[in-house]
Amino acid sequence: MQQTRCFFPNRHSLVPPRPPPRVNQQRPSAVLSPEKPREATQEKPSTASPPQRESSSTRPTDKPRVVVLGSGWGAASFVKSLSKRASQQMDLILVSDRTYFLYTPLLPAAATGTVEERSIVEPVRRIMAGKGRYYEAEATAIDPKNKTITAHFPEDAEKNPRDVPIESNLRSFQIPYDILVLGVGSVNNTFGIEGVKEHTSFFKSADDAQFLRRQVSACFERASLPDTPPEERRQLLSFVIVGGGPTGVEVAAELHDMVQDDLRKIYGDFVNEVRIRVIELQDHVLSTYDRAISIYTANVFKRSGIELVLNSRVQSVAKNKVSVVGPNKEVTDIPFGACVWATGVAMSPLTKQLQGKLPGNLQHHFRSIVTDECLQVKGSEGSIYAIGDAATIEQERAMVHAQRLFEQADANRDGVLCVTELRDVLRTASATYSHLQEHALFLDSQFGGEKRWGGMVKQALEKARVARVKPNGAAPAVTTLKGMDQDTELTKEQFEALLGKIDDGLRALPATAQVAAQQGKYLAKLLTAGKVKPGASPLGQVEPFKYGHKGSLAYVGRDKAVMDVPGIQPLTGFAAGLLWKGYETYSQISIRNMLLVAGDWVRTKLFGRDISRM
Repeated sequence: MQQTRCFFPNRHSLVPPRPPPRVNQQRPSAVLSPEKPREATQEKPSTASPPQRESSSTRPTDKPRVVVLGSGWGAASFVKSLSKRASQQMDLILVSDRTYFLYTPLLPAAATGTVEERSIVEPVRRIMAGKGRYYEAEATAIDPKNKTITAHFPEDAEKNPRDVPIESNLRSFQIPYDILVLGVGSVNNTFGIEGVKEHTSFFKSADDAQFLRRQVSACFERASLPDTPPEERRQLLSFVIVGGGPTGVEVAAELHDMVQDDLRKIYGDFVNEVRIRVIELQDHVLSTYDRAISIYTANVFKRSGIELVLNSRVQSVAKNKVSVVGPNKEVTDIPFGACVWATGVAMSPLTKQLQGKLPGNLQHHFRSIVTDECLQVKGSEGSIYAIGDAATIEQERAMVHAQRLFEQADANRDGVLCVTELRDVLRTASATYSHLQEHALFLDSQFGGEKRWGGMVKQALEKARVARVKPNGAAPAVTTLKGMDQDTELTKEQFEALLGKIDDGLRALPATAQVAAQQGKYLAKLLTAGKVKPGASPLGQVEPFKYGHKGSLAYVGRDKAVMDVPGIQPLTGFAAGLLWKGYETYSQISIRNMLLVAGDWVRTKLFGRDISRM
């Protein structure tokens, strides 16, 4: 990610010297200023422990301070939805180590040169203009008790070989807040698979898109050398995408278009050796779309020569190959020149740190921070709100009613649930607990769903068994997940453990840009109406957040797209492709970006993609 250095008007105010012990216990509210008189320096040195470092001094304004963390969909939508008049009623600060907002739906197109990266980014300072201040900084800690944020300038962070910041040497500063909006998103989830971080390309940032673009170009250049052996050339021209969701499908489609439309003209017939594979755990791609769309996409890929490796999971990744476990548990090595990891999200380190500071009985989710229906973080005493991938709205837990559900499902009263009974009870209970519906569909799947569910069931069985054997100890994590067969049966305790795992691992809403944008707009509306106040909850005073799903789109290649819009039949083909381009152009964050993206569509059609490696 390319970043520009931000020079602060008073840098010393952000990196203060160690002050004397605090006399006034009232919480300060502004960034520390060195001009404040230091009368306490005449005091006798204390023999007690060293004084804590103060975070700030006098507040430049009496307005409530609202600090926004992040510059993604949720944060950008929040700031854009605030009118300048509303922003003048608060001291608004946005903190992010990324100096721009990125329109992520067109990231696959940017990776192949269909559109340029600069066309889909908007500087944060332009978004914040006239509304508040922006600090280019990486937040490393949140103190909900004292209402402060610890941060540092990104380039000040020393990195060790594992890319972990060395906190002890950071030149950090603190920013107090009255209201905190957490919009830091999520990070890539490797699921603990060996070699993923070292040998694959993630796909969440502009840096990731640029890296993939350079990597693909390097593969073709090396493959075209006269001394490249045929076997190595085939490996270089093999491209693997892990994940059959919208991102994985669009990366495969854009890569195929670039190969056929542009690289074939330059590199000649040896591009016939190019192989593009998509590895998916389930038995179909685009599993969150209408099934007809999944079938259509599979047919388009088949005609285009894109291979779908379904009902398969990645076991490990090496330098030039990925080991895949197939539906029959056979292990196959797939060579690659470039591998894109486009599946799974995990909690960011900052969100995890905040979760550890909040009451554990209120923060039980292992992927997101838990909020109420008005997006206020549970246990934050009314001072923190969370939006986007970092948050999930609290749902009623199905595990509370595990005994009743078990008795309803155990029709033959044998004290255990078979696979069919488990599927039926999850399907029935999903009418009340909607988060169970997805799992009922997994169990109902003939292939990949049962494999994946088998792993979760096996883990729940093992966890319940160990907990019974060692009631006073923590149940160890199961490292090997195996598929269950039709003979698997669950006792009441095992069923309860399974429901607990489902409750802890599922989100109320999908981790999409659409959800984050709507949440940011909703929170800005509450703030404008004066419903967000420190130490108070808007519950009961305002309507809770309600997500309105507007539909899902995905590009599948050769100017074709798919659209899954509520209330109408799925739309596919060239017409959907035109609508997709129009929608992605119109949805840009600014008129400048709209014009740039529209120009990129025309440029690509007339002159082809820019395939240079810089």
